[in-house]
Amino acid sequence: MRGARGRALPVLTLRGRCLIGGGLALAMAGVVLGEVSLVQLAVFVLALPLLAALGVIRNRFRISTRRSISPARVPRGALAEVVVELGSTDDRRGGLWLLTEQLPAALGPSPRYTVSGLPSGGTALLRYAVAGRVRGRYELGPLRLRVVDPFGLVERTASGTGTVPLVVVPRVRPLEDAGPGVEQGRGGSGAHRSIATSGDDDVSVREYRRGDDLRKVHWRATARTGELMVRMEERPWHPQGTLLLDTRSRAHLLAPARRDAAPLPGPPGDDCPPGDSLEWLVEAAASIGSALARRGSAVRVVTDAGELAASPGRTGLRADELLDRLATVGPSRVPDLRSAIETACRAAGDGPLICLLGAVGPDDVAPLAQLRPGRGSDVAVLLDVTGWAAPAGRGRRPARDVLGLQREEAATLLTAAGWRVVVAGAGQGVADAWALAAAPARMSA
Repeated sequence: MRGARGRALPVLTLRGRCLIGGGLALAMAGVVLGEVSLVQLAVFVLALPLLAALGVIRNRFRISTRRSISPARVPRGALAEVVVELGSTDDRRGGLWLLTEQLPAALGPSPRYTVSGLPSGGTALLRYAVAGRVRGRYELGPLRLRVVDPFGLVERTASGTGTVPLVVVPRVRPLEDAGPGVEQGRGGSGAHRSIATSGDDDVSVREYRRGDDLRKVHWRATARTGELMVRMEERPWHPQGTLLLDTRSRAHLLAPARRDAAPLPGPPGDDCPPGDSLEWLVEAAASIGSALARRGSAVRVVTDAGELAASPGRTGLRADELLDRLATVGPSRVPDLRSAIETACRAAGDGPLICLLGAVGPDDVAPLAQLRPGRGSDVAVLLDVTGWAAPAGRGRRPARDVLGLQREEAATLLTAAGWRVVVAGAGQGVADAWALAAAPARMSA
């Protein structure tokens, strides 16, 4: 195999080891009983693996592999088709090859194939479909080759080096046109924010800052105020929407914690519902962020582990960049949201701030109420994570009640500060939650 790595020498299979053990037992029995026929049979049995090893050594496997995948970027739950073109570069016909395409465990079992007698220069197409059940970036391959003798006594293995990438991104659900950030993203006459007005006396000015161009000093305003003032020129206004995504492991019920065989909770008609509360919030961030990006907004996403980086020279994420960044978002061990809230509030500026939160209490959201009071375009989605818990037992009812009480207190605190608050659960889709968030804007329009 071109670029292969693996065992250069053949080794015995389980069948071969059993045969060796049986041959040794026959030889000992023949010696003890004085039966020459048993000893002769033992010699024949012990010689079989040796002959098989010689045959496997002579069976060379100079092959080449080339992969193609369509598509290379799929939403969670979708299928991707992979085609592996296997070619023989040896000058002799190949033997019996057992092939295994190595896949990450999150993508399911590895497909297995059997190819026998591939002629020199011949090719074989191996096809399989892989289901992207879990978000992430994966490498499909390399191909593992096992050459065995016809009796299955000896095998020789090697692994290639060729792989193909697959990115499983979160699903994007269609959302209503109404909602926070719609007006800011439509552009039109507000595409430029006019800072300066007509007339020299009415020109907008601000205090001089170190590094400002002295040619922009407004002397009349400087004389009137006694402070050095500079003109503020018209500059383009770039609409922006900021998302705060709560990825703290302590705020979610994650999929590995589920040990029951019950079906996953989800809205009616969803054949691939989110596996846990974190997946629900990531899907919400993908759907809302993509909707804002399509409307022309620069989308920024802040998690408790930091802000998702945009391309160099850009202030926000494009729709495809957003999905690629969210593909690898996982739970964090950050204990609280204070640092993330401060970063998100600075990033949001005059644009809307949309907070997607797991299990929170009043202490978790108090910085939001303090830093962003009275902004009607800000939305907080509080997720009821208990919907992903195993069926309630006697000992779990108090925990559910405590989480519910904390969530209600957090919602009351944010509502009093002027936030739109939506409580969503496992049986509710992202589009339904967004429709509730858009309802106040629709009624006020």
